[in-house]
Amino acid sequence: MIALLQRVTQARVAVDGATVGAIDAGLMVLLCAERGDGFKQADALLAKLIAYRVFADDAGKMNRSVAQVQGGLLLVPQFTLAADTQSGTRPSFTPAAAPEEGRRLFDYFVAQARLRHPLVESGHFGADMQVTLTNDGPVTFWLQVRPVA
Repeated sequence: MIALLQRVTQARVAVDGATVGAIDAGLMVLLCAERGDGFKQADALLAKLIAYRVFADDAGKMNRSVAQVQGGLLLVPQFTLAADTQSGTRPSFTPAAAPEEGRRLFDYFVAQARLRHPLVESGHFGADMQVTLTNDGPVTFWLQVRPVA
């Protein structure tokens, strides 16, 4: 699974003009399941995401996690993160999980995140979403747990 996380001062996701998820300071996370991913990869990625130290401590160093700063998590499905861009000028999405499997893993990830973190919002899988955010820093990281071969 892939997570592109951005430290934000605020973020929101809308579907058909209506806000379906919003947070103040925290992490806006684009999530993608790849072929071969399962609950094991989702659990490992979530554990890393919640513990990843991208917030400043008292000395100004990135040494605190979203859990430690009690920040929000906005989880947004985005299969395009798995795009194969190695050849040509049009991406191939064959590395992405099939839509049904992607939905299953995204829903699982959100449910597990809600069990482990007090403030979790999410986008809607398969919807045409508009995401707005204020990237804090900017600070952006790519996390990946490789699928089963």
